[in-house]
Amino acid sequence: MSEKNRDGKRTARERLAAEREKQKAGEKRRRTLIVGASVVCVLVLAAVIGVLAANAGKKEKSSAGPAVAPSGAQGKDGLAIPVGKDGAKSTLTVWEDFRCPACQAFETAYRPTLHELADAGKLRVEYHLVRLIDGNLGGTGSLRAANAAACAQDAGKFRDYHDVLFANQPKETDDAFADNAKLIELAGKVTGLDTPAFRKCVENGTHNTWVDKSHQAFRTGGFTGTPTVLLGGKNIYQDQTMTPAKLKQMVEATDRG
Repeated sequence: MSEKNRDGKRTARERLAAEREKQKAGEKRRRTLIVGASVVCVLVLAAVIGVLAANAGKKEKSSAGPAVAPSGAQGKDGLAIPVGKDGAKSTLTVWEDFRCPACQAFETAYRPTLHELADAGKLRVEYHLVRLIDGNLGGTGSLRAANAAACAQDAGKFRDYHDVLFANQPKETDDAFADNAKLIELAGKVTGLDTPAFRKCVENGTHNTWVDKSHQAFRTGGFTGTPTVLLGGKNIYQDQTMTPAKLKQMVEATDRG
């Protein structure tokens, strides 16, 4: 065999060996990347589980303890906050969520009429507070706003603060009401509400468990959406012909007997 042929075969073997080493190195890198990615996935999964566990813990903590009904709450289990005179012949039952855009729309359209009828002693409104949006979109804004409204009830300022919350409602996907500082800031719009007692009630979540109990009553009642507005047991919010003027006529007719 000539020297030239031997050199050619040796070069070919060297190239083959080099290619095999290159393939082995590539396979090793691929395995390393797969293992690394697997570790990252596990870490991400662990982080997600950790966040969910932490949030679950916060939720349980926020609703821990006995249900403390706000001052003057009435009805079964003290879950209704009344507005208007006890002797009114008509009672409107309203289930609301402070993060609910439809609730805001109802309040904007009907508020003047409800105030007029309640102030005249012709209508009594019983408000039930729920946290439907918290469950649908996540967050705690419904809960915290409802607790703050209950704290306002303790101070005899429920109706005014209730109206302020809806007038300043954030977008449905913005959980701004989860911030106690925001709720306290809005209390400044109600004369005499921003007191140390109110702030403590808001920051401690005094009525959180009561809000959860009210929400459970909403579920048990078979209601599926907010607002749910009942007059004489009938959901008038589902009545497409209902207007503030028609509601006023109905209430005044009942008042006349």
